[in-house]
Amino acid sequence: MPNQSGSGRTDTASRVIKASPHEIYQAFVDPEALISWLPPSGMSGRIDAFDARDGGTYRMSLTYLDPGHASSGKFSENTDVVQGTFLKLIPNERIVQQVEFESDDPAFAGIMTMTWALAAASGGTEVTIICENVPSGIRKEDHDMGLNSSLGNLAAFVES
Repeated sequence: MPNQSGSGRTDTASRVIKASPHEIYQAFVDPEALISWLPPSGMSGRIDAFDARDGGTYRMSLTYLDPGHASSGKFSENTDVVQGTFLKLIPNERIVQQVEFESDDPAFAGIMTMTWALAAASGGTEVTIICENVPSGIRKEDHDMGLNSSLGNLAAFVES
């Protein structure tokens, strides 16, 4: 059984995006689209494997653009490697995935569950991210900033 971080912390973020639930869902299940908007500000990404189906897996590398920004405790000095599993894909409604950072540091180890909920709203779609069992090594302030940055990137991607 995979290691659990045991933090029990839940972080959330939400934003109404001027696009249909279908457009937003498609931005998740297309790996080229996903990697263009998911990395938070200051990072770039690369998809190493991607199988968008219930039970399918993905592997992604996120690299800090500023080489002076060290991400101690994760995969390398300025790269985070994420291994994920799609638990449930409900088209145009919900993406549930387990996410695990590759790290030797127990503060970053463990499995986090991320749920992306899409709900029709006035003027577009309300996108809500719920991250459960966030590893204790991820500072809440940094995580909140990253989640909101990804939502902003998603909005820019689908609203253009």
